Amino acid sequence: MELNQAQYKAIRHKEGPALVLAGPGSGKTLVITERTKNLIEEDKIAQGNILVITFTRAAASEMKERFLKAMGVDRTGVSFGTFHSVFFTILKHAYNLSAGNIIREDERLNCVKNIVHGMGLEYEDEKEFISDLLSEISLVKGNRIELSGYYSITCGDEVFRSIYKEYNNRIRRANRIDFDDMLLLSYELFSERKDILKLWQDKFRYILIDEFQDINILQYDIIKMIAEPRNNLFIVGDDDQSIYRFRGAKPEIMLNFPKDYPDSQRIILDTNYRSTLNITKAASNLISHNKIRFEKKTHSKKDVGGKVITKEFDTMALQNQELAKEILELNKGGIDLSDMAILVRTNIGSGPILHKLMEYNIPFCVGGNLPNIYDHWITQDLISYMNIAMGDSKRGLYLRIINRPKRYISRDCFDSQEVDFEDIKEYYEDKEWMLERIDQLEYDLAMISTMKPYAAIQYIRRGIGYDGFLKEYADQRKMSVEELYDILDEIQESSRDFNSYTEWFTYMDEYREELKRQAQNNRKKKTEGVNIMTMHGSKGLEFHTVFIVDANDDIIPHKKAVLPEDMEEERRLFYVAITRAKEGVYIFSSKQRYNKEMKPSPFIRELEIE
Repeated sequence: MELNQAQYKAIRHKEGPALVLAGPGSGKTLVITERTKNLIEEDKIAQGNILVITFTRAAASEMKERFLKAMGVDRTGVSFGTFHSVFFTILKHAYNLSAGNIIREDERLNCVKNIVHGMGLEYEDEKEFISDLLSEISLVKGNRIELSGYYSITCGDEVFRSIYKEYNNRIRRANRIDFDDMLLLSYELFSERKDILKLWQDKFRYILIDEFQDINILQYDIIKMIAEPRNNLFIVGDDDQSIYRFRGAKPEIMLNFPKDYPDSQRIILDTNYRSTLNITKAASNLISHNKIRFEKKTHSKKDVGGKVITKEFDTMALQNQELAKEILELNKGGIDLSDMAILVRTNIGSGPILHKLMEYNIPFCVGGNLPNIYDHWITQDLISYMNIAMGDSKRGLYLRIINRPKRYISRDCFDSQEVDFEDIKEYYEDKEWMLERIDQLEYDLAMISTMKPYAAIQYIRRGIGYDGFLKEYADQRKMSVEELYDILDEIQESSRDFNSYTEWFTYMDEYREELKRQAQNNRKKKTEGVNIMTMHGSKGLEFHTVFIVDANDDIIPHKKAVLPEDMEEERRLFYVAITRAKEGVYIFSSKQRYNKEMKPSPFIRELEIE
């Protein structure tokens, strides 16, 4: 096996702290496995004294397999695991815990759901709201934030504090802990019981950590405790690929490592074995615009190779059409569909691409959980308006839209399964202003009944005032209304080519079935298809060709990125997306999206490609 000088130096490192800056495709897994092997074979370190940590079970398992293969054995005394599995082992010994004490994800969801319902809170996007709450609870725990001074990003501060406290009380009463508690309890255990800490310090004398840029404060604090007093801490990562700030991972932790350990050795793995020279050069140009980072220059081991191609289209429809044609062209030229990836900035926004791939009969594999826009609650609201306009009088449809926007019509007046407007008018016969509102609703529904889907959505938004309802909803949920308008724009655009509601609804059913079929094929590993995933979801993967679509300002960088540190994170995300490619990168943007003028992403200029 041929090693470059930096890899050799990293593998031969024995005592003391070391910071290994490993750029994309630089062989970091090789370095970790070979250094572990070297500690055992050359430095005669006992296998039981070595701990290798990474962030996911899959990565830990892959690391262990590669190590066993390198050693030519089928078992080892070296501990390979995630932060959570390592810390749970520590707690298991200290508190006699078992796997049964760990709360399952579905139980966490139900627990918070029950608390939210008990507090009388109602949100249309309940699933998303509860998921956001759980992420925020995790963020507070992972950063050891004092709850009394914390300002919630999901809901009212007092509401969040109540939910947080009640959630913890309930899981404690059930004798359960969540993944974040594993960290908190380990930290408290080591802070209070120096004798127990010493046992683990004596066991784990050599600690290697992969993907160190993804670490949070609490994880780092515990690792520092275990590493003392020897400080044989070998950390491998890339501050330029730190993209999980929303989970509490901050590149500052890695950047401050040399301050925490002034005697640490710094080794830079700056040879990219994955991407061509053109791709590596463009990515280096881009990331050099970040101010807060370790200074490093990456070079490619490969030839000049395929270019980074940027194209701007007049409309998003033309962009997606070109995307489909380019995929078919590359496939005809011998590149497997499964060796291509389409990367999007967020889950929302993938719909038009999926529609286009279906139109061109291009099989695809959806990475992670790309949602079906037609299952969104906003779509369901619009469909309810349309169904009522078409003559459906079911009570459930009326209850769904009656106060979207606010009409102050009471749910009590819908006392039968079928709704009759005359009954509602009778209920409000002595309130002139309410009768006017009911007449207006009747008029609006009559108007919608004569329209095509696209025009109807426009009327619901502007004429009826649904956009105003979304603005109120977003304020209540402490979110940007633009996120909801983006979803509404996508739904409206998808309805453009349909002449009747029936035609559009039929298409929705076919689309839903196709997504279900693709998901089943993906599970059975039957599909040879183009990979579609978010930029976050692509981290750690590699493909022959990568397509980055919708590379427009306000998408990447995201419109939420206002602070300099947010902007740097967005740039790192774009950098991660580009460096997934081995041979080719296509970056597509459009001048117009949902009838709005758009500008190309400023990051495209920073690539400095010819």
